[in-house]
Amino acid sequence: MDEAADRVQDVEVSLLLEGVHQVYGYDFRDYADASIRRRLAHWLAESPFETLSQAQSQLLRDPQLFVSLLRGITVNVTEMFRDPPFFKTLRDQVVPFLKTYPFVKIWHAGCATGEEAYSLAIVLNEEGMAGRYRMYATDIDEAVIATAAEGVLRLSEMQKYTRNYQKSGGRASFADYYTARYDRAILAAELKSAVVFAPHNLTADAEFGEMHLVLCRNVMIYFKPALKERCLALFDASLAGGGFLCLGMKESLERRALATGYEELVPNMRIYRKRYV
Repeated sequence: MDEAADRVQDVEVSLLLEGVHQVYGYDFRDYADASIRRRLAHWLAESPFETLSQAQSQLLRDPQLFVSLLRGITVNVTEMFRDPPFFKTLRDQVVPFLKTYPFVKIWHAGCATGEEAYSLAIVLNEEGMAGRYRMYATDIDEAVIATAAEGVLRLSEMQKYTRNYQKSGGRASFADYYTARYDRAILAAELKSAVVFAPHNLTADAEFGEMHLVLCRNVMIYFKPALKERCLALFDASLAGGGFLCLGMKESLERRALATGYEELVPNMRIYRKRYV
């Protein structure tokens, strides 16, 4: 792409994101440039439009078409017990602190289709916390949230998920947590009972108050620095003193505005504990 065409595409992207924000309230203007351009290009290639300018008018007038764009922009990559060493550390190093509270509130931001939220529910139940916690699992995409709340997974993934579970320190048989039906695995009702799935927009919506644990893993890597800072401030406002903040392995509090208010619980695991004021 030559320099002039590149400038035109920059303008097209900017105008489209501004329009989406004004019409639908979704703010992708502070997503990392390379990431947002790559996803828009992929969506455009699958659409009937030749350019973003051509698509923009219809996108802003057709909510169903916008839903397809939203699917293209947001990332919904997840799996049960993704990154087993993290879940093992959570089980061994964080849950013992959580067990000292009579009741625990948790916010899982950017939960996608819910596999990691359900994984955490398994850990908490196995560690004797069933009935003593409420987890709020949120995502920007309402359709994805609806899928998460169903708790139905592909049966073909269960072998992989079983290995992840075992590596994360699982104490039972992973097969106990789902029922196989045709090509689907239906998660146990006990895992769903303590998880509230709800839409939440990290760029615009308010914090959740007095959480003991906040997780946002592998979401902020797609944000520009200013938006990362806003999200971290949101998480900080949501956490009670002594609460835990868990980020993705490619994310860190290093050189962030609120870094001095936290201590790293376990080196290189991106698990931080908020200092008491």
